[in-house]
Amino acid sequence: MRRFETPDADALAVAPIGKGAADPRRLGFVRAADDVLFVYGSLQFPAVLIELLGRCPSSEPVEVPGWRVAALPGRVYPGLVSRPSSVARGVLLTGLTAAEWAVLDAFEDAEYDLGPLVIPGHPRVLAYVWTAEVSPGDWDADRFALDHLAEFTARCARWRAGLSAF
Repeated sequence: MRRFETPDADALAVAPIGKGAADPRRLGFVRAADDVLFVYGSLQFPAVLIELLGRCPSSEPVEVPGWRVAALPGRVYPGLVSRPSSVARGVLLTGLTAAEWAVLDAFEDAEYDLGPLVIPGHPRVLAYVWTAEVSPGDWDADRFALDHLAEFTARCARWRAGLSAF
């Protein structure tokens, strides 16, 4: 699993990321090449996507009312949780191949569920929704970029290099 005990560089150096295998139960929601993935955390950064997929898929910024990008205890990445008074900002990724969906699913923590997300004007959007404890505050993408993106991206490269099933 992709857990960080503390958000400092030493923890990033030793903590594993990704569960290493796609979850057929979660990927059962993916039904077509035209499915779109809403990403709101580390996957909205092109450098991370390039390390994981070897490319940066087409993307479009979007705001999703009724959801919050929550900080997670002891982790540098966020979780998407329902909150009627909030707006989640992120990116829609389009044109993902079946193999890319599998890589991203293997990368995601087991505490995420993949399911449909209603975004007006977009017929079929999926998102990884967090199912465990969250912190009271929102996740800060700018702070992540400044403090963690370089090491996180390097760790993604090492994780992907060790993923031989895809």
